Amino acid sequence: MTTLLISLLLSLAQAALPGVRPLPAPLSVARWWDPPPTPYAAGHRGVDLSAPVGAELRAVASGRVHYAGPVAGRGVLSVALANGLRTTYEPVRPLVSEGEEVTAGQVVAVLTEGSHCPGPCLHWGLLAGEAYLNPLVLVPRATPRLLPVPPEAPGRTP
Repeated sequence: MTTLLISLLLSLAQAALPGVRPLPAPLSVARWWDPPPTPYAAGHRGVDLSAPVGAELRAVASGRVHYAGPVAGRGVLSVALANGLRTTYEPVRPLVSEGEEVTAGQVVAVLTEGSHCPGPCLHWGLLAGEAYLNPLVLVPRATPRLLPVPPEAPGRTP
């Protein structure tokens, strides 16, 4: 039942959100989402995106700032989205305040030092209630296009 609910939430998220990237394209994943088998087990409850310290971070969708401040000595920003999901960004220096409305694509934070990656990175998370989801589902996908095969292409027969 939980899997069905999470799948439904992800489908709604992809359909309802404009799909703005938190960092400029192309995104470089330093560490992939690795959900734990149980709520308290080890795992990676987000993705780490390589980026330089000072990089501007954007809201992936419109919403309201849920939290902006320090957690365990690191800056954290959490944005509650209109569809009930919540995104998190760390380590950051938030440029917005708790309770503030943000729009999709708005610069909301700056990446700071203090990541757990070998180099600087953004730890980006997505939650539905207390369940962690893969935030990469919010990233817009490239639309494939078929191009015509040129007449002189190898293997093409007239």
